[in-house]
Amino acid sequence: MSFLLEGFGAVTWKQLVMYAVGIALIYLSVKKKYEPSLLLPMGFGAILVNLPLTGVLNQTVEGIGEVSGIIEWLYNVGIGASEAMPLLLFIGIGAMIDFGPLLSNPKMFLFGAAAQFGIFFAVIIAVLLGFDLKDAASIGIIGAADGPTSILVSQVLKSNYTGAIAVAAYSYMALVPIIQPAAVKAVTTKKERQIRMEYSPAKVSRFLRISFPVTVTFISGFIAPSSVALVGFLMFGNLLRECGVLDSLAESAQRVLANLITLLLGLTVSFSMVAENFVTLETLIIMGIGLLAFIFDSIAGVLFAKFLNLFTKNKINPMVGAAGISAFPMSARVIQKLGQEADPQNFLLMHAVGANVSGQIASVLAGGIILDLIPEMIK
Repeated sequence: MSFLLEGFGAVTWKQLVMYAVGIALIYLSVKKKYEPSLLLPMGFGAILVNLPLTGVLNQTVEGIGEVSGIIEWLYNVGIGASEAMPLLLFIGIGAMIDFGPLLSNPKMFLFGAAAQFGIFFAVIIAVLLGFDLKDAASIGIIGAADGPTSILVSQVLKSNYTGAIAVAAYSYMALVPIIQPAAVKAVTTKKERQIRMEYSPAKVSRFLRISFPVTVTFISGFIAPSSVALVGFLMFGNLLRECGVLDSLAESAQRVLANLITLLLGLTVSFSMVAENFVTLETLIIMGIGLLAFIFDSIAGVLFAKFLNLFTKNKINPMVGAAGISAFPMSARVIQKLGQEADPQNFLLMHAVGANVSGQIASVLAGGIILDLIPEMIK
């Protein structure tokens, strides 16, 4: 009974807030089915690490001293020391992606680039609000709409807000079906949303499919050397998919590896969600900046498509530009749904998928560019 009273007595109001955050994440994952493979372990982990007098983080053992708990150990091994978990997850993501729609319509590369505007917009906002440059850059990468990239960049730059950044990145990724329609409709007319685009894909040869991930890795190595680990693991996963001789490994990467790493990553990130560090004004500000980054990613993509329409005969439905964010394949599905709301005979999915997979590449390149530029600027 004394242990029970001691445990309840040790709970702070900030820990109660984190219990509510954990339950909210679990609710979103189970009831709303928003990114359940990640939000559920993150939510449960947020509760675990904030239970008082437990050993999931660290504990003092009589006669031995302080020893690492399981979540602290996972964090040190999988993220803190090597960033292994986010990188391994990229192999699984790469194995899931079909770059065919992008290769058959290369101009979709432009939308992947345009929709990264939110990253640099968010960095500027964070600096203006008083965050130092490494934290501002880490916060800005939330705009990549790519959870693993956000975690990795914040860790490499040794940001003080990894937990808040991870929660913001994955929460807003999960909420793309809510956030993006509002952003897109705010900057488009119904007539623009009704624009139809014919889809007559060029044949993509097996040679091109195999050479593409190798070529992208080479190019990224010269443009942004720090992106090679990010891009390289993503492209290696895609090479497993496309090579045609390692189907079982590609299947394992898509399912077993990706699911296992996602599960462990969700629990591990909760190491940074200890109440004393997480329940702060800065966390609320980071969540707000992250939301702005997602909104401006979509808006920038739409406006860029409108700009291209000034010079092209075959008009692009501006909504396709919004699919240039990295939230694959959710964003492409959202754009398809919006297109059919405006015109039931409007089929934008394959165009949106091309822009969406382009965004996957652009987001990791943007992360690499950040990692190249920020250390130099700090010096």
